[in-house]
Amino acid sequence: MAATTHTVTNQVPPLVGHDVFAADRALTEAVERHAAPEVLPVALEELGELGRAAGSAQAQDWGAQANAFPPVLRTHDRYGHRVDEVEFHPSWHRLLGHAVSAGLTDAWGRPAGHVRRAAGFLVWTQAEAGHGCPLSMTHAAVPALRTDPALAAEWEPLLTSHTYVKGLRTPREKTGVLLGMGMTEKQGGTDVRSNTTRAEPLAGEGEYLLTGHKWFCSAPMSDGFLVLAQAPGGPTCFLLPRVLPDGTRNVFAIQRLKDKLGNRSNASAEVEFDGTWARRVGEEGRGVRTIIEMVAATRLDCVVGSAALMRQAVAQAVHHSTYRSAFGGPLIDKPLMRNVLADLALESEAATVLAMRLAAAYDTDTAEERAFLRLAVPAAKYWVTKRCPAVVGEALECLGGNGYVEESGMPRLLREAPLNSIWEGSGNVQALDVLRALQREPGALDAFLREVGRARGADHRLDAAITGLLTELADLEGIEARARRLVERIALVLQGSLLVRWAPPEVSDAFCASRLGGDWGSAFGTLPHTLDLASVVARARPDGA
Repeated sequence: MAATTHTVTNQVPPLVGHDVFAADRALTEAVERHAAPEVLPVALEELGELGRAAGSAQAQDWGAQANAFPPVLRTHDRYGHRVDEVEFHPSWHRLLGHAVSAGLTDAWGRPAGHVRRAAGFLVWTQAEAGHGCPLSMTHAAVPALRTDPALAAEWEPLLTSHTYVKGLRTPREKTGVLLGMGMTEKQGGTDVRSNTTRAEPLAGEGEYLLTGHKWFCSAPMSDGFLVLAQAPGGPTCFLLPRVLPDGTRNVFAIQRLKDKLGNRSNASAEVEFDGTWARRVGEEGRGVRTIIEMVAATRLDCVVGSAALMRQAVAQAVHHSTYRSAFGGPLIDKPLMRNVLADLALESEAATVLAMRLAAAYDTDTAEERAFLRLAVPAAKYWVTKRCPAVVGEALECLGGNGYVEESGMPRLLREAPLNSIWEGSGNVQALDVLRALQREPGALDAFLREVGRARGADHRLDAAITGLLTELADLEGIEARARRLVERIALVLQGSLLVRWAPPEVSDAFCASRLGGDWGSAFGTLPHTLDLASVVARARPDGA
């Protein structure tokens, strides 16, 4: 075969060896904005180290290997004893270990902890998203455990540790642990109050035996789990350790691992409890209330994780278009491709700015910010996670056929994209939760309106959108059937207000013209051609040029 037929031209170099954090201007600006001056130098240094690691060839290889060799369930040892262990590829452990050492389970007790952690989560999960699940649940378990000071004193130092220790042992033998979660059951799904798992009290204070099943148990290799079960007083939250204080294994029968669309590196399991020992967390009958703060924290991670997927997809699309030529010049210089890339970049930046604003509210932790989060978190979770599959799919198309093959990494992003919209309550659950906040907690709406009101007068399209939202909120007829439309508008108004305050004019102008002003089509790439789209695209370039 003639060698000349295999001359390679016009192929794009891999996006590797770059600083994922420093190249993301929307994210770096958010950290500089929300982190206190005395914390900022340390935060920027640690995020820079994480960003360079995330963009390295090594981390990219770890991500590819962790997904090419998914976890394997081992129910019994060679002698027939039940062990119920999940084996992972070494790359999974490397990813998880690097994340834990970078503080991605440590937010609640350090200065600007949530901003630093959210930024790190957004950066590092661009290398591989699946291992973000145990990171998220371990982080989010802290506020639930704090309802029991004794449990918190025992477990919180291990949950927030920067040391990753794989393998099952008693917590007192480890310097760091991971926590999973088992809430949903076959018959109920999101309706956790219909759970049938029983909890029978023992003589010891706060000790119970659980019997039942969990249809989705996340990260079954973890050291412990927060689960819901029906105690005599009603639905109750429990902490279930995998290894008992005496060193023996708790009853935790893993029936099978789920064969999922994406999230292949991460194990999700069906498990059975049969006289399984657990400790009560909070009061009997108040299990849902006990875990509500955990749910809110994991929902925020759904927003952050979707922002990470969008950013990585947009970075790949812009990078490809920078180096790929067609019809006489680089794709990035073609007006129509520029419009598509700018549209995608707007969606990505709006998601990032919103996610980081929510993280900052956790750090501030005032009554005003808690009221704001009550409405903003489910609204953001609803909207940002739903935008993710559309953004990733369009970004994949920017690479053409090259984006459709596994080697590009784009199919893995696309398979992952729908997950965050489903996890921790799908779209309807989030929309109904927003309605619940509006109806039961008027302070939440007041805090939201004060937040978006800080940008009033800066853009007439935003002002009109706020007025329209107030009109819609005043009409309660058929409110449940209109819930998705209402929550979408809440999220868009909030994103618009944040971009008007903090983003460059070309970004906020394009967002308000399209998302709020109605000068937009039904697909990406339909922005008004009179906008400064070149500047929007240049801002999104992953090489920082």
